[in-house]
Amino acid sequence: MDKMEVKGQLNEWKGKLKQKYAQLTDDDLKYEDGKDDEFWGRVQKKTGKAKDDLVKWLKGLG
Repeated sequence: MDKMEVKGQLNEWKGKLKQKYAQLTDDDLKYEDGKDDEFWGRVQKKTGKAKDDLVKWLKGLG
């Protein structure tokens, strides 16, 4: 998943991620340019899901 795809859909995804994983906070979902690995690491840590699983689920949202 490339950076532009993440940035373009991040606001929608934040809402969907918060609905599915209530333990995620705004700080967990904070995305900064050049810190992709940190973003995915925080989300993976809180959800217990692998990045590939999260990406597949997010892409399935449309």
